[in-house]
This record gives sequence, C-alpha cells and structure tokens, in this order.
Amino acid sequence: MTQRAYGGPLRYVQGPGVVADLGRYAAPLGATALVVIDGFFWTSLRPEIEASLSAAGVKAHFLRFGGESTDAEVERCVAEGRAVGAASVIGIGGGKALDTAKITAFTIGARIVTVPTIASTDSPTSSLGVIYSAEGVYERVVRCGRNPDVVLVDSALIVRAPARFLVAGMGDALSTFYEARSNIESRSRNYIGDGYGATVAGYQIAKACHEILMRDGRAAHAAAKGGRLIPAVENIIEANTLLSGLGFENCGVSGAHGIHDALTVLEPTHHFFHGEKVAFGVLCLLVLENRPPSDFFEALDFCEDLGLPTTLGDLGLGEVSAEDMAKVGEAAMAPASVIYAVPVELTAQKVADAIWTASALAEARRRKPAGSLPILQLHAAE
Repeated sequence: MTQRAYGGPLRYVQGPGVVADLGRYAAPLGATALVVIDGFFWTSLRPEIEASLSAAGVKAHFLRFGGESTDAEVERCVAEGRAVGAASVIGIGGGKALDTAKITAFTIGARIVTVPTIASTDSPTSSLGVIYSAEGVYERVVRCGRNPDVVLVDSALIVRAPARFLVAGMGDALSTFYEARSNIESRSRNYIGDGYGATVAGYQIAKACHEILMRDGRAAHAAAKGGRLIPAVENIIEANTLLSGLGFENCGVSGAHGIHDALTVLEPTHHFFHGEKVAFGVLCLLVLENRPPSDFFEALDFCEDLGLPTTLGDLGLGEVSAEDMAKVGEAAMAPASVIYAVPVELTAQKVADAIWTASALAEARRRKPAGSLPILQLHAAE
C-alpha cells in the first residue's frame, strides 16, 4: 500500500480545571451550540459549562443524553440541533454521549467539541461513532468524516470518577499497539477517509501508548483509587484518550475489538464496560495470532494487576455453553467485522477456540506462582 494518511483533532487540551475554558475554544466555531450532556452531570456541571459559553458569547441549548447511542437517540439530537441552528455540537460525558454528539454534528454539518468526563475509552479524539441497539448490542460504526475540532480533557474532573473508569480506559488502550501491529502485518487500511496505509507517526504513537501503560498504569491505578492526581495519572489519561485515539484511528483495530463486538451478543457482558471487554479481547487476539508467550503474559499480568477481566468467568460467562460460544464466533465473522485485520486465516471455530484458550490460560496462571508460564512455556521451548 503506497498511500498513507494521518488524522486527528485540531486541538487537544488536558489539565485540571480546563473545562472552565470551554467557551474560549467553542466561540470560534459558531455563536450557537447544542450541548449533549450526560444526565449524571446535568445538575453538577451544567452551570459551569453554561457560564463559560455565555461569557464567550455562545448561546447554548442543552440536551440530556438518553444513555445509549442508538439511531433513535441520534435522530432526537439531530432534530434538536437543526431546530436551534447549532453551529457546533458539544458532547459532554462518556464515550456513548460523545459518539452521539459526533454523529449528530456530522449529520447536521456542525463543528464538534468533545469533553470526556471519564477516561474509559479513546472515543473523544476520533472521527468515528458507534451505534448500539437499545439493548446495548453493537450494531455498526459511523464514519463522521472529520475529527473533533476540540477535545477538552479536565483531569481533575476525570480523577474524581471511580477508578474503574480509568482502568477500563487502560483496557481499551492496551489493544492499541497489538491491533496496530495486526493491521501493519496484514496491510489493512486505517480509518482516515476511505482508508490508507498507516504512517510511521501513527504506528509510533501506538507504541508510545503501550510504553506509557506498562510504565505508569499500575501507579496511576493506585493513585486514582484515592482520587489523587499525580503525573502518572495525567500520563494515563493522555494514553487512554489521545495516544490510544490517534493510534487506533491511524493504524486500525482488529481482533480485540472484533471479539468485544461479538461478545455483546451474550447478555451477561452488557454489564461490563467497553474497555473491560476489549482487555479480555486482547488476550484472545494474542492467542488467535499465536504471539510469543512473553506478549501474552505481559498483557495478562497487567490486566490481573488492574483487576481487568481475563477469564470468561470474569465476564459473567463462567457457565457459557458451547452453543453460545459458537454464536460469538459467528458474530465475530460478520462481513463488516474489524476482526479481518488480523494477519491469520479465520473461521468462527478458530475465534471461539481462541476465546476458550485465552480464558483457560488465565485460569491456569491464577493457580500457579508468579513468573511461571503455563502451557505456552512448553510451546516456546519446542
């Protein structure tokens, strides 16, 4: 692939208290804004947002996010945006609120600002939005054509959220390098425009994301559990949001996300965050691609230390049947699935077998002392 491309947001601003600067960044985008805000922050954050926008001369129309990024929710937001003549759409909340805001802005031709209140996904920086069913089952990705104009990340706000959100973000970010590698090896197209080859910059960002996770992830987890904002937490917020966002969009995703999407056909997984399921998907991907044992156990130990799911039982699927797992394998092989970016031949059975095996390896690791390599150690020595 001789053509390559790179994309990202026009502005990324991170630090404690930067939400107060929203008006400064929204004003150049237009005089009227539709603010799609997560219901949890409707009372606590809305007054500060409204004051900042008003002081900058931006007339804001607030709309409480319905909780799921469905077609119906997007249609509701689009109707409101058109009714008020919104020049920009500002999404405030978690990944699904931001996805809804991005798709709304794309549909009505407005500029876009994302203000994540948690660092649990890499959605804030990307030009992609995900549509789910009302029941939370993944349906499709919408390409919005352009990245957000501004991504505003208030780290003081994010560290006040339960640490589980930051950990889920690390689970999502954990996939960035492994899936970038899949795409490079399979020569798959990234998500810029209609798809191009990855740039050196995109791949290096994906690698940097992994390095930051391994270096600072455990310290950030310890600090975030106490609501403490240390440099490691700032680094992980950036890794979860900016580095992972740029890495996945400029290189592509693969089996970890493909397995995540397929797992949503089983209801028990709906109770877990996106990044938690993606973390388990990483382990499955490494088995599916038959990566070195060191890769698998580095990822496994990282997930175990942070409390991310590493077994089917951790995802509420301890008693899952072979029939249900076959459904997951079939769902993973849907024509539009991102799983085809892996550089190996696939079947539904291979995917299901990789899921079973990754879970079994994690179960075996828990029964063995730290530093031992179950099963795959023998394979590596052959």
